[in-house]
Amino acid sequence: MKLGFIRHGQTNWNAEGRLQGSSDIPLNDVGRQQARDAAAVLGAGQWDAIVSSPLSRARETAEIISAGLGIELGRSYDELIERDYGQAEGMRDEDWEVLWPNKDGGGIEVLDSVVARGRKAIELIAADLPGKNVAIVCHGTIIRYTLSALAGYKFDTILNGSVSLLDNDEGPWTVRSVNGEAVVQGR
Repeated sequence: MKLGFIRHGQTNWNAEGRLQGSSDIPLNDVGRQQARDAAAVLGAGQWDAIVSSPLSRARETAEIISAGLGIELGRSYDELIERDYGQAEGMRDEDWEVLWPNKDGGGIEVLDSVVARGRKAIELIAADLPGKNVAIVCHGTIIRYTLSALAGYKFDTILNGSVSLLDNDEGPWTVRSVNGEAVVQGR
């Protein structure tokens, strides 16, 4: 089974450097183009299904990709919703960093919770679509920290519209690429 994690396309809040987390902010035109570009990177014929977070920016990205790949849009999973940034949602980076420099406090969801949701989503998707190659559209933080936990080391920022791949061909889930770049195993 192969999973392709795609970060939703850009929103105006992304462009403005605002934390959006679980706020439901729509794609902008750049984000829609990033979704079309992601479909081209994924390649038609390699994917059996596409699922997403229920937030509109992820759902619309998934709709664009499903049309580009010629596959039906599957269900959404609440477990894939982005990290809840609490009182920091909507704030610019320079503003929230003063109040919560480590992204703790202010009602910000702890990373352990985000990773647990990411792992749970993988389990649910694998159970719902056993043996299928599934494209999953969700959010930067949940992708970054879930893949980091699976690989055993930290990845940098996940780019809007980027594709990251993992599989369980050899038993446990193995991260193969992040932001479209191959991952060196045992790094």
